[in-house]
Amino acid sequence: MARKSLIQREEKREKLAQKYDLIRRSSKKEISKVHSVSDHLEIHGKLQSPPRNSAPTRLRRRCFLTGRARANYRDFGLSGHILREMVHACLLPGATRSSW
Repeated sequence: MARKSLIQREEKREKLAQKYDLIRRSSKKEISKVHSVSDHLEIHGKLQSPPRNSAPTRLRRRCFLTGRARANYRDFGLSGHILREMVHACLLPGATRSSW
């Protein structure tokens, strides 16, 4: 199981990303419409004003059961070893079992 502090940090980043999403989208639309360099730099400065942790690229997918950040499957939202345990317990319909 992941440390609680890492999970809390990730939740904080998700909240910040949602809070500043409108500002980021509107600034990116303005940049695409502007042709002068000075206006472009001014809008780019506004785009850099939100906190770094509000950037969506800083978010990581985590296993919703264990909080593990690595080896996650997007389709299930689970990490690899939890997924394998659930398949062997026949908890995921349509998934086939394999032995390693």
